[in-house]
Amino acid sequence: MSAVPELTDETFDEQVKNSATPVLVDFWAEWCGPCKALAPTVDAVAEELEGKLAVYKLDVQSNPATPSKLGVVSIPTLIVFKGGDPVERIVGLQPKQSILSKIEPHIS
Repeated sequence: MSAVPELTDETFDEQVKNSATPVLVDFWAEWCGPCKALAPTVDAVAEELEGKLAVYKLDVQSNPATPSKLGVVSIPTLIVFKGGDPVERIVGLQPKQSILSKIEPHIS
């Protein structure tokens, strides 16, 4: 089981929009094979960037409003938020280094 905390439609704004640090949200679903394959990578990124980046997961099946509002049409999708606004979108199963290279410009 992932150590990354779960968000819901109800907690999304509070956790993401009000975060003092950049936030990475993993949009996933239980039935999604690539999402499950990406989970250990998301956990590793969370561990590596602890204190610089908040990392959460959001189950699109249980919480459809937020992904719909953000235009998430394919999973897995990772979105980096800075100041509450989306600044980077990573779609599909990606290697850790590729994900880190897209996140690092957004963490100061």
